[in-house]
Amino acid sequence: MASTEPLTNTDKETTVGAGSQTLMRGLDVIEAIAQEVLGLPELADRLALTKSTTHRLASALVERGYLAFTPRAGYRLGPKLLELGALAHVQADIIQVARLHLEALSASTEDTVHLGVLEGDRALYLDKMPGRRRITISSRVGDRQPLTSTGLGKALMLDHPPKYWRARFDADQAEGSHPADWTVWESRMRSYVDAGRAFDLEENEDQIRCVAAPVRDAKGVIVGAISVSSAAQYMSDERMGELSKTVSDAADAVSRDLGWTASLPKN
Repeated sequence: MASTEPLTNTDKETTVGAGSQTLMRGLDVIEAIAQEVLGLPELADRLALTKSTTHRLASALVERGYLAFTPRAGYRLGPKLLELGALAHVQADIIQVARLHLEALSASTEDTVHLGVLEGDRALYLDKMPGRRRITISSRVGDRQPLTSTGLGKALMLDHPPKYWRARFDADQAEGSHPADWTVWESRMRSYVDAGRAFDLEENEDQIRCVAAPVRDAKGVIVGAISVSSAAQYMSDERMGELSKTVSDAADAVSRDLGWTASLPKN
């Protein structure tokens, strides 16, 4: 019968390797502070560590925002954990809410469907539904792709100001994105804003095109995007125009499930 006793620090070091000991101890600190605000002596006792080791770990976590310190009170959870918790909540909700819509969209179009969110200055792919066509699309769940060369990325930026577009365009070009002309790119982006959806015209992957539309929350804020991707031979300009409504309708359906209504402005 497997033991239900908690692992000691020695057990953890043996299990995950000495190289991960500091990481595990850092997580122990966070978990201890999650229970209650603790001063350094209490925290060291709780973790069975020396005060110097505990102070070093806690100070590093404070520096990164995972903990905060108040004199005469002690350590508490920091703003970074609030940020990550909110992001995790949004991501989990979107994945769960969108799944049936993604499956239906993939079935009706026979093409690959993606769900993504804005993370930092990249498009983070949260979900992927392969289509029925025998086409290889290199994207994977967990990928972080450039905003300016992907349909998802452009859809996520529809409400951002042109100043942000230019900054991301220059950064992505410097990092090796498909060479593009800013004037042409900006003109297309403005047309995407007017249409409420975006295209990828083989800008991220050769011979792959996609149509993407934003997902909004109850406040009308863009919190994600959905795209349909396929080989260029199946994505004529005419079909991309037809798919614009199909993809937008699916994105709006997810948005409504997140609390958005057509009466609310798209911010």
